[in-house]
This record gives sequence, C-alpha cells and structure tokens, in this order.
Amino acid sequence: MSEEKSVLIVIAPVKFRDEELSEPIKYLEKAGIGYDIISTQTGLAIGMLGGKILIEKTVQDITQAGMNRYGGILIVGGGGSPDHLWNSAPLQALVKEFYAAGKVVSAICLSSVVLAKAGILKGKQATVWNDDAAIEQLREGGATYKPEPIVTDGKVITANGPLAAAGFGEKVARAILAA
Repeated sequence: MSEEKSVLIVIAPVKFRDEELSEPIKYLEKAGIGYDIISTQTGLAIGMLGGKILIEKTVQDITQAGMNRYGGILIVGGGGSPDHLWNSAPLQALVKEFYAAGKVVSAICLSSVVLAKAGILKGKQATVWNDDAAIEQLREGGATYKPEPIVTDGKVITANGPLAAAGFGEKVARAILAA
C-alpha cells in the first residue's frame, strides 16, 4: 500500500457521529486504503451513539512531512463539531495545506463548516447538515450551498449527514484511488 493511498480522519473528541466514521472506513478498507484517526485532543473520544476510539495524535501533531503520507483528509461531523472543530486554527491550517497540495479534502455533516472557515470553499459548491447556522457559515466562506446528500467540486467532497455516510465513504475512496 503506497503512502499516498492513506487518509487522515479527524473526529471531535466528544459527540462525533459514529456512522459518519464507520461507514467511510468500510469503503476505505474495502479499497485497500489505510487511515489514521486524530482529533483536537488525545484520550478516549466518544461518539453520539456511544462508540469509543482511543486518540493518540492530535491535529497539531501532523507536520508538513507527516501530511505527505496522506492522499486526503476526511473530517467527520456530529454534535461535537461546532465546539471542537469549527474554530480549530490548527485544523483549518491542515485543511489549507491538504487543499494547496492538491489532495482530496472531504467533510460530512456539520464539519463542512471547517472547510468554509479554512477558506477553501470560495466559488465552490458544497453541502452541510441542514442547520441554518451551518448553511450560513458555508455561504460566509464563499460556497454555493447545495441541499443535496453529497456534493463533489474538484477534489473537495462534502456530504450532509449520517444517511449520506456510505455514499460519501465510497466517493472519498474512489477519489483517493484516482489521485
């Protein structure tokens, strides 16, 4: 497995959406794509449905050299995203680096806002969880909001929530393999 065929997955330390993590992982594994899961803090991350994952590395631990190991980044949504991911300057910087390097940048549910706040959605089409504040954040970031389950614009892939998680995972896996 080449290093470029790995994905960096980011989750909130609390209230990440379990199936927005588990469904994409199924497609990544099926495609032979490796992944690492990080968050904004180390320790036990707990999902909205009770899933638990031990986080050993944070967003701040990923250096420029470390970023080169990945073909893309996938940011999981859920209720913890606004509090823990939206305004994370290190995460926004990482998103900008992935985007500038021409890698796949993807986010689902409320985490599409991270892409808007990182400034990479200007002039792009994107979707987000159907929440007025989240939709407004996308628009403030220069995106054209599309009320669709999954929206792909170049190497940026966004999805609107748990029901789109499987299709989102499949699109991200295909984009990584095609990169």
